[in-house]
Amino acid sequence: MSTTAPRARRVRGKGAGLGLLAWLLGIAFFLPIAWMALTSLHSETDAATNPPSFAASLTLDGYREFFGAGGGASPWPALINSTVASLASTLLVLLLAFPAAYALSINRVRKWTDVLFFFLSTKMLPAVAGLLPIYLFAKNAGMLDNIWLLVILYTSMNLPIAVWMMQSFLAEIPVAVIEAAKVDGARLPTILGRVVAPISLPGIAATALICFIFSWNELLFARVLTGVVAETAPVFLTGFITSQGLFLAKVCAASLVISLPVLAAGFAAQDKLVQGLSLGAVK
Repeated sequence: MSTTAPRARRVRGKGAGLGLLAWLLGIAFFLPIAWMALTSLHSETDAATNPPSFAASLTLDGYREFFGAGGGASPWPALINSTVASLASTLLVLLLAFPAAYALSINRVRKWTDVLFFFLSTKMLPAVAGLLPIYLFAKNAGMLDNIWLLVILYTSMNLPIAVWMMQSFLAEIPVAVIEAAKVDGARLPTILGRVVAPISLPGIAATALICFIFSWNELLFARVLTGVVAETAPVFLTGFITSQGLFLAKVCAASLVISLPVLAAGFAAQDKLVQGLSLGAVK
């Protein structure tokens, strides 16, 4: 008993210290978002003061200007384009990555490790290196300023990381469950849809959320390959940055509104995200 009590106190003290550290890190990550939200509620004059004035009056002028109340361009077409490109590309990535991950984890093909490293090697090429060839291809194909070009690009960009993630998730599924389904006469589509998919749902949700975030935040290709018709939300946001006049409050308001879909999706899927990202971490 004499050694158990001090050990228990040390364990509790260590747990409390780790909990405090986690709270401090959480506050540190949340502080820039809170600062941006507060700045978006100030007038341009108050937002530009240095140091910032926390007691300044609050206003929604930045949000009104973002939504075109001052005669500016409406953000809705850009938000709709980002939604279409992100959701469509994420759906295509899942449809392609799920059977590929099954073939690389459960029903493994020959040299499956080489296939995985090939997928990973495609992410090592800097995006700007492929910008000119893709631009020339899109120009010759008449697909410039086309939202479906972005859907194809985002699908190809996110597919390697999705296959890697889902392969690690599906590798945790007991093979006995799949063999039992085969004994019962289930074919491959039935096994994928009714056996593998429900078990790996947290991993699928985590993969979908990450692919959605990557697609929603992509700027380089959207900036070069789109104009007016297929303009996305990040490209629309860059139009608020100008060297003339004050724009800080309006930019913060626009940034917060454009970040809301990602924040909402992450909050809604946080349970599945934690479960999915923890799959494969502990054998």
